[in-house]
Amino acid sequence: MLQHDPASMDAPILVTGATGYVGGRLVPALLAAGYHVRAVGRSLDKLRCRPFASHPRIELAQADSLDLPAMREAAAGCFAAYYLVHSMHPDNRDFAATDREAAMVMARAADDAGLKRIIYLGGLGRDDDTLSHHLKSRHEVGKILGYGRVPVTELRAAMILGSGSASFEIMRYLVDRLPAMIAPRWGRNRCQPIAISDVLGYLVGCLGEPRTTGLTLDIGGPDVLAYGDIFAIYAQEAGLPRRRIIPVPILTPRLSTYWLQLVTPLPRSLIVPLVEGLRNEVICHDQRILDLVPRQLLSTRAAVRLALDKVRQNAVETTCADAGASVPPEWTGCGDAPYAGGTVYECGYRAVLDAPVAAVWQAVARIGGDTGWYWGNGLWHLRGFLDQLVGGVGLRRVTVRREELRVGDPLDFWRVVALDTGRRLTLLAEMRTPGEALLEFRLTPVGAGATELVVHSKFLPRGLAGLAYWYALLLPHHLVFAGLLRGIAKAMGAEFVSPPKRFTPKRAAACSLPRR
Repeated sequence: MLQHDPASMDAPILVTGATGYVGGRLVPALLAAGYHVRAVGRSLDKLRCRPFASHPRIELAQADSLDLPAMREAAAGCFAAYYLVHSMHPDNRDFAATDREAAMVMARAADDAGLKRIIYLGGLGRDDDTLSHHLKSRHEVGKILGYGRVPVTELRAAMILGSGSASFEIMRYLVDRLPAMIAPRWGRNRCQPIAISDVLGYLVGCLGEPRTTGLTLDIGGPDVLAYGDIFAIYAQEAGLPRRRIIPVPILTPRLSTYWLQLVTPLPRSLIVPLVEGLRNEVICHDQRILDLVPRQLLSTRAAVRLALDKVRQNAVETTCADAGASVPPEWTGCGDAPYAGGTVYECGYRAVLDAPVAAVWQAVARIGGDTGWYWGNGLWHLRGFLDQLVGGVGLRRVTVRREELRVGDPLDFWRVVALDTGRRLTLLAEMRTPGEALLEFRLTPVGAGATELVVHSKFLPRGLAGLAYWYALLLPHHLVFAGLLRGIAKAMGAEFVSPPKRFTPKRAAACSLPRR
């Protein structure tokens, strides 16, 4: 029976990374257990769009994990904190350094706020010289958090099986698409996967069990399997023929990442560290968690079956693609002198459709994913393929197409950063570019039942490469944007009151941004 500290039920529980894969599921679990929760993210708009945002026991706080004053303010008055921050994303070339800095900030903020506990989800694996860079970083974060005065409970997990998790999605796309796989020797390595529901159960359970305070605990499911056996279980549950796995001694995990990029929807920034970690055997050597937080664990087969059911029902709560910048860049909000932050280059098209705003919005909100981009889909896929080749997210990624868009949603190689339902949709590019790019759709009612639809792109180049990129794509942009408007009208069966026309926005100067 778990023993709840009364203070832990009254004071808020801080959840960092509340819009990420685990955090987005942990917050509802804590609320269901009766806790008050303070959910922290970099964007309040993104937090407000989460289903848990209207719960009577939730508080929303905006803070960057590298901003000590903001994190200190977010932690003030809390009883404990969950640390679920990770920095593996395409724009971060040194995730270990960023994670190191963020952990130091968390330790300081926790000390200053007088927290009683930190609970951290790390990675399984023995501390030795063979540990992968990713797992070493995970362990290092746990140590840094422990340097402060606040006691840390570190839970170390291996492969997390759940719809939308990075590990599960790599496996899903590999097994779904390849009847035979050439694999390095790591295919025989042993792993102890764990269902996401059990991860959440342990995270919530540790908060209610004081004896877990200050401990580092291994968590895993009931099965210890080779990766090849896990793939075989997936194929059976997915109703696929058995997949052949051909081990090749000379194929290293790093070489494997190149073809994994072409087969799976994950960016290289996630694939490389995860695949390199496969060279390590990741099984539980410490069984204390079974006595401290007893629970009935899901088998690997049951976890895979549940995850597949969620995918088929389009009921995936969170995905590994949910983490990402969700605010428009600062340069979009002001116009300093031209020499301050650089010139913003723009391209725009507008048309008037003989259709009401609500109908046009439905077509705009369905853009991307299975719907495509209404015109020139081959060009969009080519751009996505080129992005994957240079380590970007590509056009395909792990996404959940919900009934309504919300701020923070990934949309192909874009992310929703601003949304005024029925009026405006702003997307921030997450493909690799020598600059920052925004794509905006604006809808305005015109007369009786007509709608002006505007497609407007903005680009802030970095150096000569950025300028060359902008001018090289200028003609394709004109073709794609005009075609996109025609494609939307065709898909709706609407006539043009005014056909697509190019307009030249007033060229603005970017804000001068502070440098770290």
